[in-house]
Amino acid sequence: MSMKSGSIPRNFIENLLARADLVQVINQRVPLKKAGATYKACCPFHSEKTPSFNVNPSKQFYHCFGCGASGDAIKFLMDYDGLSFVEAVESLAAQYGMEVPRERLKPEEQKKVEEQRQQQRDLYDVMHMAAKFYRHQLRDHPQSQVAKSYLKRRGLSPEIAKAFVIGYAPPGWDGLIQGLNGGRADPVLMSQLIEGGLVVDKSVDKKYDRFRNRVMFPIRDGRGRVIAFGGRVLGDDQPKYLNSPETPIFHKSSTLYGLFEMRQTRQNFDQVLVVEGYMDVVALAQYGIQNAVATLGTATTAEHLQILFRQFREVVFCFDGDSAGVKAAWKALEIALPLMHKERVVKFLFLPQGEDPDSTVRKEGVESMRQRIATARPLSSFLLEGLQGRLTFPVHSIEGRQQLVTLAEPYIRLAQGLYQFLLLEGLSELVELPIWRIERQMGLKSGFTPQQSKKLAKEPAAADKAKHAVVSVSLKILRVLSKRPHWTEMFSEAMIADLSRSELEDERLLGQSVAFLKHNRFDLGALRDWILSQGRAEAWQKVEENLLQDDEHFLLAEFESLMTALARELNYSQLGKNGWDSETLSKLQRSLQKK
Repeated sequence: MSMKSGSIPRNFIENLLARADLVQVINQRVPLKKAGATYKACCPFHSEKTPSFNVNPSKQFYHCFGCGASGDAIKFLMDYDGLSFVEAVESLAAQYGMEVPRERLKPEEQKKVEEQRQQQRDLYDVMHMAAKFYRHQLRDHPQSQVAKSYLKRRGLSPEIAKAFVIGYAPPGWDGLIQGLNGGRADPVLMSQLIEGGLVVDKSVDKKYDRFRNRVMFPIRDGRGRVIAFGGRVLGDDQPKYLNSPETPIFHKSSTLYGLFEMRQTRQNFDQVLVVEGYMDVVALAQYGIQNAVATLGTATTAEHLQILFRQFREVVFCFDGDSAGVKAAWKALEIALPLMHKERVVKFLFLPQGEDPDSTVRKEGVESMRQRIATARPLSSFLLEGLQGRLTFPVHSIEGRQQLVTLAEPYIRLAQGLYQFLLLEGLSELVELPIWRIERQMGLKSGFTPQQSKKLAKEPAAADKAKHAVVSVSLKILRVLSKRPHWTEMFSEAMIADLSRSELEDERLLGQSVAFLKHNRFDLGALRDWILSQGRAEAWQKVEENLLQDDEHFLLAEFESLMTALARELNYSQLGKNGWDSETLSKLQRSLQKK
C-alpha cells in the first residue's frame, strides 16, 4: 500500500478476512476435495502428484506441507493471481460487496488521490471497451476475412481466439475513434484514448488510431483487466508487430503476456517457457503447451524474473538460434545470475535459425517441442561453454586458461552465495586450478573454500567478520522488517525520500528497501534478490543473522526504539512530523493490546 493513496485500515482487513470464505476463494481457482474437517488439493505453487496442500475452513488458513506455502485469502490471491496487496484486498472486497475505506489524508492529497484513482478506473474501462470493439470487428467487419484467414492459416481455433480475446483493428485512420464515440465529438474520451496509447496525437486536428489493419492481442494484468494491446500487421506496414506504449496502467518491464491466461487453465506448472512474441504464446497454447509467457517489446528484466520465480521453480528462455537470439540470451543470463539461489533453475533453448516457437510446433509437432524444452541447456553449461567459444587459444593451453578466467570473472561476480562457488568449481575443473587460487585472482571470498595456508587460517572467515561487525540502525530496522514486512506502512513518503537521498549507504538501502517492499506485495524473497543484485550481499547477510524473537510486543518495542534512533540520525525534531506515521503506530499498539 502506498501512503500517497491512503492506508487501508487494519480493522477493515480483519473484517474482510472474517467475512471471506477461504474454501470458496481457493476452490474457484484450484479444485478442492473434502478430507475430514479440511480440504486438500495438489499444491498450485509447486509440482506434486500427491496432494499436500491443506485448507482449514475453521482457521481460514491454508498450508502446503510440501513447499511450505501458507497464508490467508489475501495472501493466496497475491501469490496465485499475481496481485499486489492492495489489489488482493480490493479483489476480495469486491467479491463480497464491500467498499475498501482509506485512512484520511490532507484535503489536497485526498483530491489528488481520487483524481488518480478515477483516471485509472477510466483507463481500465476504455481499454475494456476497446477490446470488445476489436473483438466485434473480427466477427462483423466487412474486411475481417483477411484477419480470419490469417488466424486460420496459423492454425488457431475459434476457442483459443476466444480464450485470448483476439480481435481485429480494421483499416482506416479513425475506426476505433468512430466505433467508441459513435461519430460524436467527446474530448474526454479522446483524451483517455490518447492516454491509454490507443490514439496517436500529432496535433489539434491530427489524431488517428495507433492500431490499423492488425490482428489484436489484448494484454491483461493479474486481475484479467486489459491494460494494453499488441497488434500483428496484416499488410505491408511496419513495424510487423506493434505494442502499446507505456501508460499509467501498463509497464512493459513488469508485464508478461499470457500469465493471466495460464492461470485460468487451473493447472499446476513447475516450469515456465519465456518466448519473444504473443503469437508464440497463443500458438503453443493451441497445441497444449499452456505454460508459456512473452516479454513485450523489451528484454527480460529482473522484475520479470522475480515475478516468475514467485510462481515457478524453473524458467526456460526460448530464443532463435541466430546472433540476435544468442545476444538476447546473454542479457537474460546476466539478469538471472544474481537471482540463482535455493531450487531455482534457468535454462536456455535455441531453435533452428529462422524458426520461432510458433513455426517449430506447427512443423515438428507438440511432442518434439516438448522434447526440445526438456533438453534445454542449464545456465551454467550455457555460460561456461559459451565462454570457451570466445577463446582464441585451446582451453588447456596457458593462454586459453588465462583467457577463460578473465572472461568468466564478470559473470561469476554477478552470482551470489553457493551458486557463485559452484560456478567457480566448474571453472576450476576447466582451467585445472584450485578454487582458492581463482578466488584470490578475482578478489572473491565465497566462504566455501577451505583455508589454504597458515596465513589464511589466521584470518577470520568472512562470515565471522560479518557476524561480529557493527550493525547500523538501518540494518537493524531491516531485521525487524524481515519479520514484519507490512510495518513498512509506518514510513511516510517524506522519510523514504530522505533515506534514499542519504549519504550513508545503509540508510539509502533502508529507504530503497522500504519503497521496494511497499510496491512489491511485501515480498521478502524479491527484496533479497534485489539487494543481492545491487551488490549488497554483506548487508543482507547481516539482516539474515536475525536472532530477534518472533513476538509482536517485543518486535514493536524494538521497532519503536530503532525508529526513534533513526529519527535522531535524520535530525527530525518531531518523530511524527517528518518521520514515520505515529498514528498508524498507535493503532497497531491498540490492536496488539486487544490480543
